[in-house]
Amino acid sequence: MAAAERITDRLVGHGEGPCWSPTWGGLRFVDLYEGDIVTLGPDGSTSRKHYGDVVAITRPRVGGGAVVAVERGIVLEDADGELTRLPELWGPRVRIRMNEGGCDPDGRFYAGNMAYDQADGKGVGRGAVFRMDADRNVEVVIEHVTISNGLGWSPDGTLAYYNDTATGRTDVFDYSRDGGLTNRRPFAQVNDEGGTNRPDGLCVDAEGGVWMGLFGGSAVRRYAPDGTLDAVVEVGARQVTACTFGGDDYSELFITTSREGLADDDDPAAGSVFRYVPGVQGMPALPYAG
Repeated sequence: MAAAERITDRLVGHGEGPCWSPTWGGLRFVDLYEGDIVTLGPDGSTSRKHYGDVVAITRPRVGGGAVVAVERGIVLEDADGELTRLPELWGPRVRIRMNEGGCDPDGRFYAGNMAYDQADGKGVGRGAVFRMDADRNVEVVIEHVTISNGLGWSPDGTLAYYNDTATGRTDVFDYSRDGGLTNRRPFAQVNDEGGTNRPDGLCVDAEGGVWMGLFGGSAVRRYAPDGTLDAVVEVGARQVTACTFGGDDYSELFITTSREGLADDDDPAAGSVFRYVPGVQGMPALPYAG
C-alpha cells in the first residue's frame, strides 16, 4: 500500500477543506472550530486569518480573493483582504453549521451543512446544500442531508460527485448549467461492514478519478470513473477529512486531518497535513464568478 508523507507538525484541531490556488500563493485549508483559514507556504511556513466562530470552505474568486462559508452563511473576501459578510442563511437557534462544498463549472458556489449533533437529515430544518449564483442569489439545491461533505466535478463538467457521509457512499449527479444537479445515483459504496471508512471530502483528477478522505479509515482512496476502487493511500492519522491537488503542475495531493474528539496524546499526527504524489494530475480549483 502506498503511503502519504507527513509535511507539517500538528497545526489544527479540525482540519478541513484544502484548496490550492496560485492567486493566493498555494495551499489553504480551514481550522474549522477556530474559525481560521491557514495558508501553508512553499517553505513550510504558515499564516492564519480569522473569519468567524466557524469556517468551513474557501474557494478562489475570478477577480481575486475568496468566497468563504462560515457557520451560518457566506463571506466574500476581496483581493485586498476586505471582507463582506452576506446575510445569514439561518439563525443562531438552529444548531446547524456549514461543512463542505465547492464551485461548479459555471462559477456558482455550493455550501452544504450539517447539524452539530449529526442528526438525521430527514428532520425538519436539517441539512441541505445551498447554491449561490454570481449575482449572490442563494437557493437550496439538495435537501434532507445529514453530513454534507465532498463535492467535485468531472473533467468535462457533466458529472458532479457528492458525499453525504451518513450514507456511507459517494453519489453522482448529471450536471448542466440550466438543469443543475439531476439524476442522483450511487457511484461507489465506500463504507465497509465495520463502519470505519466514512467518506469525507473529495476531489477529482484530470483522468476522472475520484479521490476521497476516509474519516476513521486512515486513508485516501481513488475510485476510477466507473466507480471501482483503484488505489488506496495510507495516511498516518485516523481522521482523514479531505484532499486536493496542488503544486505548480497539480501533481501533488494534499490531505487534511482532524483531532476532533481525540485526547491530546491520542493519534499524535492528527491535525497535520500530508502529501502524496500519485502519478496523475489534478485540475485547478473551479472559482466563484461573483
